[in-house]
Amino acid sequence: MNASYDGDRGQGAGGTAAPSGGTPPVTGQVPAPAPPPAPDPYVQDAYEYDPYRAQDLSAQDPVAEALYDRAAHPPPPPGTYQEPQPLYQQPATPHHAPDPRLWAQTPPPEPDGPSRHLPYGDDARTVQFTGVDELVTHAGEERPEPDAFAHLYRDQQGQGLTPAPEPEPAAPAAAPKKSGGRASGLLKSSALMAAGTLVSRLTGFVRSLVITGALGAALLGDTYIVASTLPTMIYILTVGGGLNSVFVPQLVRSMKNDEDGGEAYANRLLTLVMVALGTIVAIAVFAAPMLIHALSPTIADDTAANSVAVTFARFCLPTIFFMGVHVVMGQILNARGKFGAMMWTPVLNNIVVIATFGLFIWVYGSSAQSEMGVRTIPDEGVRLLGVGTLLGLVVQALAMIPYLREAGFRFRPRFDWKGHGLGKTVKLAKWTVLFVLANQAGVVVVTQLATAAGAASGKDGTGFLAYTNAQLIWGMPQAIITVSVMAALLPRISRSAHDNDPGAVRDDISQGLRNSAVAIVPVSFTFLALGVPMCTLLYASSGTEAARSMGFILMAFGLGLIPYSVQYVVLRGFYAYEDTRTPFYNTVIVAAVNAAASAACYYVLPAQWAVVGMAAAYGLAYAVGVGVAWRRLRNRLGGDLDGSHVVRTYARLSMASLPAAIVGGAAAFGILKTLGEDAFGSLVALVAGGFVLLGVFYLAAKKMRIEELNAMVGMVRGRLGR
Repeated sequence: MNASYDGDRGQGAGGTAAPSGGTPPVTGQVPAPAPPPAPDPYVQDAYEYDPYRAQDLSAQDPVAEALYDRAAHPPPPPGTYQEPQPLYQQPATPHHAPDPRLWAQTPPPEPDGPSRHLPYGDDARTVQFTGVDELVTHAGEERPEPDAFAHLYRDQQGQGLTPAPEPEPAAPAAAPKKSGGRASGLLKSSALMAAGTLVSRLTGFVRSLVITGALGAALLGDTYIVASTLPTMIYILTVGGGLNSVFVPQLVRSMKNDEDGGEAYANRLLTLVMVALGTIVAIAVFAAPMLIHALSPTIADDTAANSVAVTFARFCLPTIFFMGVHVVMGQILNARGKFGAMMWTPVLNNIVVIATFGLFIWVYGSSAQSEMGVRTIPDEGVRLLGVGTLLGLVVQALAMIPYLREAGFRFRPRFDWKGHGLGKTVKLAKWTVLFVLANQAGVVVVTQLATAAGAASGKDGTGFLAYTNAQLIWGMPQAIITVSVMAALLPRISRSAHDNDPGAVRDDISQGLRNSAVAIVPVSFTFLALGVPMCTLLYASSGTEAARSMGFILMAFGLGLIPYSVQYVVLRGFYAYEDTRTPFYNTVIVAAVNAAASAACYYVLPAQWAVVGMAAAYGLAYAVGVGVAWRRLRNRLGGDLDGSHVVRTYARLSMASLPAAIVGGAAAFGILKTLGEDAFGSLVALVAGGFVLLGVFYLAAKKMRIEELNAMVGMVRGRLGR
């Protein structure tokens, strides 16, 4: 110690201190009062600082305040006391029974690092009344631990016993933490992809408009659509299915486990795909006449139409190579957390094709003006459209290179494919190839039947071009909402499946289904109610009759959007577990139902309505597929897929959408009958019917207290600052 210790020296038996000098007291004399002892420097300030001295006893307890609803009963400011209401009374009885989904939710994961400390300490400002929100806000802040013996050092510094410590240099300010965490990153990624997909779909609308305006909705238009669809079908049948579903989990695993962050694996994969696609393109260009005949015997049997279709196909088939390169580059970026490029670069493709067909219209005029057909279209026009279609895919693929460089990826061809995990990936992709084979088999049947029905009816807007145009509008919400959300969720679901966490996989699947349903369900009823004014507005240049026929096809597609979206989300769960066999069997069922129902519509319905029936059969097939896929995924996740929660959300949204569709559709129909089906009348009918439908839906959904819709509205209001 820094000072000597005297102990009990100089004390008598009675405990009276002896006078200084050691002289005993004289008997009979009253002893003089002893002087007060000197203050002990070690304890004189030990209790001087009372943290409770400044506390207001009438302030509320912050722990008791947490039991109350702070929004409904805001706490009084510190220092005020409310006599009527006790501090520890029980909360009022709720109006509804407790919902286990609210009080038995899956707990959040434990935070990394040391445990969090609540900022109570010895400071009167924290032990006095403090708002619960403030406590929670500052709970994660790192604070220095108070020194219990600090007062000793202060006393010694004041008496000169110990040198005062030099002040420590201030630590550099820590970088502010990014807020939001996993959910915020998912929302940002989904928003970026949704924006890119929205622009891509909007430019895709313009593309379909100029194609229909240039070639018409008759046999010539069907010829181009068949030839331009052929490369996509071949790509999906050969490589595309595996790239879109299997290789993302493999890329994520290679980035996590490989020492180079998966770059060598990505280079091997890209090299393998380029070699395979180059071989496929060479074979497909040589076999173009046979491919056209397989896809549409109706076109192949017409000599002029077959010649134009084969020429179109030989210009379009090389796009298979650039299509596959674009997808591989996009999946590499997705695995690295860069989701925007794959959604934005197709806009460049659409712009190139729009410019090409715009130039065609500028040179030859629109189809209504030139009345051009398969026998009158010039060879120069066919070459112009073919080169423009190929150039669009080339630009789309090359535009990915700057994004890859920004992400730190450099492509170096690697041919050492053996023994690096690609064999496992190819084995997994085998079932995915069979999956898309079954799916495309149904597409081939529909293509053959739709072109035959259009030729048999002799009316515009009843063939395959009308079917694809309506399907393009119908698929826009799916691509903007469901695909964007699941593209951001798929790497996370893959990691959860790899960590053997079925609860996390189930929660992400349920979240994707319920969040996408808020928009998918009302939009599907909107197509059912407003399909005709939509198409008569967009395709007015192709003629009123053709546009109206497309509107009926869109209405038939409408409700099928719900099972189509659910099927897409559910299948992502199987892909996360590298199970591609189950989706294959499921797609066989869907394709078989679609082909059988479409054939029944072709033979039973009149030729004018056959394609409308095929559109309805498409949704029916996916409704059957959802039932099969749901049961299998539920068993895979241990018998729990949050089914009651998901079904209740879809049922409530459907009940809110049905009266909205009836009222909005009736309003639009009345306006069309009054103003006519030209562009102006269609625009007024669409806007007025849409406002009525949206208003009725919002009121009904608000009455039903749909939590997902309320959460979305609250998020939008929060973003807008209202």
